[in-house]
Amino acid sequence: MITIGSRKSKLAMWQTEMVARALNEGGMETQINSMETKGDKILDVSIAKIGSKGVFTEELEVQLAAGITDIAVHSAKDMQSLLPAGFTLIAFTEREKVNDVLLSTDKSMDLADSSRPVKIGTSSVRRRALLRHYYPHVEAVDMRGNLQTRIRKMQNGDCDALILAYAGVKRMGYEEMIVMEFDEKKFIPPVGQGCIAVETSTSLDAAKAAMIRNCLNNKESEACLLAERGFLKKLEGGCSIPAFGLAVLENDEITLTAGLASLDGQNILCREARGSRRDAEQLGKRVGEYILENGGREMLVEIRRQQP
Repeated sequence: MITIGSRKSKLAMWQTEMVARALNEGGMETQINSMETKGDKILDVSIAKIGSKGVFTEELEVQLAAGITDIAVHSAKDMQSLLPAGFTLIAFTEREKVNDVLLSTDKSMDLADSSRPVKIGTSSVRRRALLRHYYPHVEAVDMRGNLQTRIRKMQNGDCDALILAYAGVKRMGYEEMIVMEFDEKKFIPPVGQGCIAVETSTSLDAAKAAMIRNCLNNKESEACLLAERGFLKKLEGGCSIPAFGLAVLENDEITLTAGLASLDGQNILCREARGSRRDAEQLGKRVGEYILENGGREMLVEIRRQQP
């Protein structure tokens, strides 16, 4: 029996049920324990102000440490770059398309039209910074809550459109509301977007952990996520900084494009580098070091000064 911890939102449960089905098909019985995390409960404050470490994971890790659950299922983009002692990620699932998308009930929405005032809802500091950089005429408004809550707020007039991850939109069946797909080479996604991560306590029985990993882990996703997370770890970053990173694997070579934006979107630092999949994490760290040494360290000081 594999006991799985999950957030209660519809998207989190969709992802958890997908993991459970894969384990069932691998011959393992499963049981799901769902709960609300700090990030689910506090909706009137931005994630950056709540704190970037463990906003969506802390309570699930309490269950892992106590042995109440064997694994926890997360959106990989919600995972802090450095896990608390005693926890590890043992699997990454096959990755969905990584792009950000624009959702609206107005099919004529066109961000290229600078004469048209538009309010876009988002809770992401990265998306706000990139909007300010590429679409300075657009007004970004804070928008927290699960996908269904955000769509309801938009329909009630709180904003004209929403920026969301394609993966979540597809998994929840709202593809017909997409009016624009952002180019991932320009509007680079956050580390881990489109991928599901499986976390466990290091005290979990090694044989059980190996069985779960062998059933769930996608080696291509893992190589890319190790590079992306290596970059974010070097920046000591999480949800509260406008960092971005996307790794692409071709044959045995990884191409990582990653960087950091200022909160006002005026400055964007970006670096592309290639390396062997065997050295994925080190590739990420090298890119992170380059960003830090070329203005990133000062940019982070300013970001943290503005968002203590």
